[in-house]
Amino acid sequence: MKSSFRFCFGPWNIGEGADPYGPPVRRARPFAWKLAQMRRLGFQAMMFHDDDAVPEVDLKTSAQVEREARALKRRLDAEGLVAEMVAPRLWFSPRTIDGAYTSNDPKARRYAIERSLRAMEIAHILGTKLIVLWLAREGTYLRESKDCLRAMDLLVDAMNRMLAHDPSARLAIEPKPNEPMDLAYLPTVGHALALAGRTSDPYRVGCVVESAHAVLAGLDPSEEMAFAMGFGKLWSVHLNDQNGLKFDQDKPFGSANLRSAFNQARVLVAQNYGARGECVCFDVHPFRPTKDEHALKHLANSRKTFLRLAAKARTFDERRAARLIAARDYQDLDQMVLEHLLGS
Repeated sequence: MKSSFRFCFGPWNIGEGADPYGPPVRRARPFAWKLAQMRRLGFQAMMFHDDDAVPEVDLKTSAQVEREARALKRRLDAEGLVAEMVAPRLWFSPRTIDGAYTSNDPKARRYAIERSLRAMEIAHILGTKLIVLWLAREGTYLRESKDCLRAMDLLVDAMNRMLAHDPSARLAIEPKPNEPMDLAYLPTVGHALALAGRTSDPYRVGCVVESAHAVLAGLDPSEEMAFAMGFGKLWSVHLNDQNGLKFDQDKPFGSANLRSAFNQARVLVAQNYGARGECVCFDVHPFRPTKDEHALKHLANSRKTFLRLAAKARTFDERRAARLIAARDYQDLDQMVLEHLLGS
């Protein structure tokens, strides 16, 4: 079970259980409390939205933002933690109701870029070079409302502005096919990497793969991870699970499809993921009926499941599997995987 993996979660992963159909069902926990749980749970890093790091970031001056970001860095250092990434939270603002970088409104586009540059400054203070772009509202509810070709140009322009702002930063696109937008412009890793090739510095534009987002696109998460790895562009993973083509569920890792979870762990182990400092992040939420006293178990259990599946990946008989593949005996290969996961 010993591993060199560094584990990570975000403040939003300890949630109160609100959903589109009902209010919170658990008490809100202060950020300091969440931070204090990390080492106890076996986590070494925290991922941040810009307004997790600096609350109400839009209302503060540059000097205030810098002061609060430096105070957060001191708190992380005191806890022995690091910031894994910073993501500009562009989807909450009323100014981005019809998109951020790809909005039809030039004022909204200007706001999105300015806020992204401020997020990069926060990341620099926190000591991380990784800027995650979940392009939540970069798409349409109605295809005729936007020009896709123009939208691609706008996305490239926004990324070029960010790349020029901080030559040490890396941009990691987190693909998702839908939700909150009906149809997203960059639904898969392939789309994200194709767009990266059009930027001014493709070397510094990569990907984050979230398990549930791949499932929502009808794809296998481990294949999305492997595809990104083939280009040297898998810079983070957000592991969770998803029960089919529904809303984004953020179930604990392995909760819905243990075999898929095994294959994700297997590709990460096989490719020595983490050797260059990449984190294993869990973007998971407690089930809504969860009691306050159980509100951290989804994180502890996801980490435990990943470590057990990583151990299963390391003990999988690859030579026997290769013989079965050479014989085209896929029936026994299938059973071999099942028995390995069952422990027989």
